[in-house]
Amino acid sequence: MKYAVISDIHANLEALTVVLDKCKEANVEKYICLGDIVGYNANPSECMELVRNLDLVACVKGNHDEYASCDDEEMLGFNPHAKQAVLWTKAHLTEEQRSWLSKLPMKKTVRGSNISIVHATLDSPDAWGYIFDTHHATDNFSYQFTQLCFCGHSHVPIAFFKKPLTMGRENPVQEIDSWRTPAGPPEELPDHMNIEMEKGWKYLINVGSVGQARNKDPVASFVIYDSDLGIVTRHRLQYDIESTQKKIIEAGLPERLALRLQRGN
Repeated sequence: MKYAVISDIHANLEALTVVLDKCKEANVEKYICLGDIVGYNANPSECMELVRNLDLVACVKGNHDEYASCDDEEMLGFNPHAKQAVLWTKAHLTEEQRSWLSKLPMKKTVRGSNISIVHATLDSPDAWGYIFDTHHATDNFSYQFTQLCFCGHSHVPIAFFKKPLTMGRENPVQEIDSWRTPAGPPEELPDHMNIEMEKGWKYLINVGSVGQARNKDPVASFVIYDSDLGIVTRHRLQYDIESTQKKIIEAGLPERLALRLQRGN
């Protein structure tokens, strides 16, 4: 089975369209969404409908989905630009769309697979914590009962494995360095990178962001998982950033949200 795993779309229609075109080209069979379909960018309704019309086997709620679908307008922990975007998003979704977002689970195990999914962390999904190092990954592995867990939220692709047995003082949890975006001009970077899964090992994989990169690599990032081969592939795709930026400005959203797309941070 080929699964596409997408996260942090953030209402970026241009990026999502490019990703879905690639999925068709790659003969993806099923789709998994890790949340934050909306927020920041200017096409929340259109992106929601594209996602809902996919052959979705699982979808979880992100923090922007949460705030866009509830009545909390204080949004503690959100910066002013993110808060303004959520308030704008609420006004551009239907009540039915907001209701759909509100009913999404925080975490989920994909039926008939070795996959669990969460937007933030398995140990406390509603606290919206981030996983950036082996310490936080170890906490997550303690709650991970499947071989593979996909997460998002940070917009930074990062991956870890946990060996079943280790020798001496070796930490069983280690980062997979090759998953990070390597240094260099974006146009010179590889367009995909693979993890070949080892039997008996557990994997925690952040797939990156479709719609708002934060790893200084201004592309759309997502994953295709081939469960038959045991290979996870992260794809990097160029998209029409200028069109997305123009929509942000025309919608009256904060200019910074447009500028950061070009920088990927």
